[in-house]
Amino acid sequence: MLGVKSIGNATIIAYDEKPILSTDTWFGEEDDAYFGSWNLSHRIPDQEKQDMLACEYSWFSHGHPDHLNPNSLPKLKHQTILLPDHVGSRIHNDLENDGFKTKVLPDREWVQLSPRIKVYSVCDYIQDAAILIDVNGTLFVNMNDAGARGCFKAIQKIVAQYEHSYLLKLSGYNDADMINFFDESGNRIEPYGKHDKPQVGKEISSYAASMGVRNVIPSSSFHHYQRTDSIWANKFTTPIEAYLEGFDHSRVNYVEPFVWVDCDNHSVIPLNPESMEEKIYEPEHFGDNWTDELEASDVKMLKEYFLKKEELVPLFGFLNFKVGGKTTAIDMQGPKDKGITFEVPRHSLMTAVEWEFFDDLLIGNFMKTTLHGVPSLYEPNFNFYTTKLGDNGRAFSQEEVKGYMKEYHKRAKGELMFHLLEQRSAQFLRKFFNKESKAYGFVKSLYYQWKS
Repeated sequence: MLGVKSIGNATIIAYDEKPILSTDTWFGEEDDAYFGSWNLSHRIPDQEKQDMLACEYSWFSHGHPDHLNPNSLPKLKHQTILLPDHVGSRIHNDLENDGFKTKVLPDREWVQLSPRIKVYSVCDYIQDAAILIDVNGTLFVNMNDAGARGCFKAIQKIVAQYEHSYLLKLSGYNDADMINFFDESGNRIEPYGKHDKPQVGKEISSYAASMGVRNVIPSSSFHHYQRTDSIWANKFTTPIEAYLEGFDHSRVNYVEPFVWVDCDNHSVIPLNPESMEEKIYEPEHFGDNWTDELEASDVKMLKEYFLKKEELVPLFGFLNFKVGGKTTAIDMQGPKDKGITFEVPRHSLMTAVEWEFFDDLLIGNFMKTTLHGVPSLYEPNFNFYTTKLGDNGRAFSQEEVKGYMKEYHKRAKGELMFHLLEQRSAQFLRKFFNKESKAYGFVKSLYYQWKS
């Protein structure tokens, strides 16, 4: 038995006579994510669950609970947990403190796991990571949620050495981010739906072709919402059939998700998992009551949490938290007309602040967000300084942020600088085209064709 199975959300199981490696191991069902807001879209079959548990290694790309799930993790305590070499080492330190056996993979180096399986881990500066898995000469490029920031050309050069290659990557309608926005009058700002967005198949096939990968397996996009205050977002998840819309079969081969890829004869066999029964839960099931108010100690903790992020403080004039119908304001040092209001239950808010994973609130899509005088959570970059640099990278002061970015520039050897310039160009384009629009998607697909 030699090959790979794709299953669950972003899980790859690699076999060399026996299960060797599982990536981003999340079992779903009772192991929900994002304060109970998410669950898997498809049930993992019993055989694959057993294989995930039987692996010698599990590798985790980053800390989001649809990848590193705190409910699934204790079931893997008998394994060696492989981790990317993230600056700040938060996940490694937390797991070591909890008694897990861990191994940090050197960045951008091949590591042999079995006679016919080796892996190549690549970190990016927003605390995500990709892993390349070589199974007896067949390459699986598992990008999960990572965007090849500062490492695209490095991966492209490796892919060029392989006749057989597969890409697995987050794609779709972008609900795996905060889309629960409201205007200042309290009206929901409707997210762009499937009719407004660029074709998913066109975008992912363009990306794969530009990287030089021969096959695409949809991945990292398989979830549904299950809280009464987040199920509204189910209509913005990506159905499997969307991955064929606009897919360029002349440049890349499409492979259905949830398959066994045999690396002896290169056959592909569907696993056909069942769709998950969509049970709906009240927020109280997960400890959230929308009427609970903040306590004085909560307000103190909130202020300390945000004000210690020195690069964030001058970007906004205020951050408001509407909890239990009452608004608490945190005064920042930036322009007085720029700020954000978050309406959120006390339990999940204070859990996220205490354990420092605010991103889980954003992605859960039950928290309501109103922007004041700013176009998004990325301009200025609230998300980056709060969740990526601060929570995960442990870089709070200006000096720590400077050292953090210096290390990633060193690893990328110039490619990160090029990526950041690309980002600035994209921000310029978004002044004329919404990033969810067909026009922006068309420009993006042209860009991928140019890169190839």
